[in-house]
Amino acid sequence: MEFNETIKGFYKRVGLECIKTPGVGHFNVFSRENCSLITPYSRRDYYKISLIVGKGKLHYADKWIYVDRPAILFSNPLIPYSWEAEDNDQKGYFCLFTDQFVHDGNRLGNLQDSQLFKIGGTPVFFIDEQQQKTVTEIFMKMIAEIHSDYLHKYDMLRAYLHLLIHETMKIHPAENFEPYQNASQRVASLFMELLERQFPIDSPERFLKLKSPVDYAESLSIHVNSLNRSVKEITGKTTSQQIAGRIIQEANALLKHTDWNISEIAYALGFDEPAYFTNYFKKQTGMSPNAVRTAVV
Repeated sequence: MEFNETIKGFYKRVGLECIKTPGVGHFNVFSRENCSLITPYSRRDYYKISLIVGKGKLHYADKWIYVDRPAILFSNPLIPYSWEAEDNDQKGYFCLFTDQFVHDGNRLGNLQDSQLFKIGGTPVFFIDEQQQKTVTEIFMKMIAEIHSDYLHKYDMLRAYLHLLIHETMKIHPAENFEPYQNASQRVASLFMELLERQFPIDSPERFLKLKSPVDYAESLSIHVNSLNRSVKEITGKTTSQQIAGRIIQEANALLKHTDWNISEIAYALGFDEPAYFTNYFKKQTGMSPNAVRTAVV
């Protein structure tokens, strides 16, 4: 199913409500039987764990892998991927959740640094019949619990999520990813998509996570020289120029359409000091941030 719509609207369409409780975060679980044959994943704030039962291709970063047997997929929201089913016989389950939901239990640390969700890691785990049975049971318990009236069901769901994660950690990841032939086009496209995923900055607390070409190269599991070469070849601009242009575009929007002070904008855009942001902005635009703000009618 398409994830480029708002998550609230999506849940309403399928008749389920997203768990959104202060101090708890977001969590929901679904069957894959109603998913479309081509499924892009573009939620920048949701992690996803899928039990895939059905054949198809997983396009992940600048690689792809053929899934011809049951597998578990761990999706980091910063990494672009999509699922291309080979046939209509698609089964299994998936759950969506935020970092906050997991951290309420404070057991796993930063999800992006964990073994399963780590940027640059391998997200696919092929499983045997017994492992499929175990994982299926966990998902079924999640579905039953999310519809229950139990007072502490969020704790139960978090426990099931941790159990699912730990059961998968016992399994070795898949190693047979294949590179794309049109590598430059693919890499440049993924970089531009990943760049856009960092925006908009809609809260002073949501700061820019990827700030340099090296950050983006690590996210896409490629060498920074390969990233720079591909972006320059396809777009005509360097990776640094693309990043700077998007940061300035966002800075202009924040200066013109929010009441955040310069320090809040600077920190949100990844600058350690407001002075660094002011100098950077003036170098790129020829104007100071204050001048842009006061020029707004």
